[in-house]
Amino acid sequence: RNLTVIADAERMIRRREPDFSMDKLPDDDPEVYEMLSRGDSSGVFQLESGGMRQMLTQLRPQSIEDLTAAISLYRPGPMDSIPKFIACKHDPSKVSYIIPQLEPILSITYGCIVYQEQVIEIFRKLGGYSLGQADNMRRAISKKKEKVIIAERQTFVHGDAARGIPGAIANGVSETAAEAIYKEILDFANYAFNKAHAAAYAVIAYQTAYFKCHFPKEYMAALLTSVLDSSEKIAEYIGECRECAIALLPPDVNRSDDRFTVEPEGIRFGLVAIKNIGRGLIARMMREREVNGPFADFQ
Repeated sequence: RNLTVIADAERMIRRREPDFSMDKLPDDDPEVYEMLSRGDSSGVFQLESGGMRQMLTQLRPQSIEDLTAAISLYRPGPMDSIPKFIACKHDPSKVSYIIPQLEPILSITYGCIVYQEQVIEIFRKLGGYSLGQADNMRRAISKKKEKVIIAERQTFVHGDAARGIPGAIANGVSETAAEAIYKEILDFANYAFNKAHAAAYAVIAYQTAYFKCHFPKEYMAALLTSVLDSSEKIAEYIGECRECAIALLPPDVNRSDDRFTVEPEGIRFGLVAIKNIGRGLIARMMREREVNGPFADFQ
């Protein structure tokens, strides 16, 4: 649905800016991040719930990377890490690592384990696991296979020659540190999110936020069209249009299309949003206007 919203908004923008292209969107627009930092994210993909908006005001995101983390953290479980994550983002002196070797893996998330990919990297870089072996452990942890997890502690710390795993001690990590790291993995890894998935979401979240910030009429028209079947959502987004000082123009037999459209004065109501008017009738009315011009009177 959100990809359709983006495509519809892009099509409407091109009517007044023919050269506009999604490919030219900067991913570091300060106005977009300022808008999100105010919690002004109603209608923005993945970021419109009340709790998420409150988190954004505290996090004050400045990059796609920050949005990726926000989407990953705002779920039951990892939510407990949000205060620490935000504190470390705004005060680097609070970021700490059990051993320096963890810094390249966890610096992007201010010392917190947030992503499954980080769990895989810890097993690989510190324990000496292959990619496949590390991914098996990620899967075991995310599925809470307790026996496998407990049995694997010895291998992570001391290695397993039969499986070709050297272990953390062989990689220069003290036994105490290796045990502490394994405990931290267990504490966080079952909540870890797939970063590839979250990053794809974050890009779409940013794109929808960019439209809302710079092309609010086209974006809100596309958004309203996308929720035509939900009178509740239509009411919510009409309220958002008022917040953005966008006039919502009433349905007009000679000016309305089936969907919500943009006019210089505001957004014109789409006829499909009116109950008991079928799409077939609307299509015939629009065709009649094209062939014979505007309707002259009711008859």
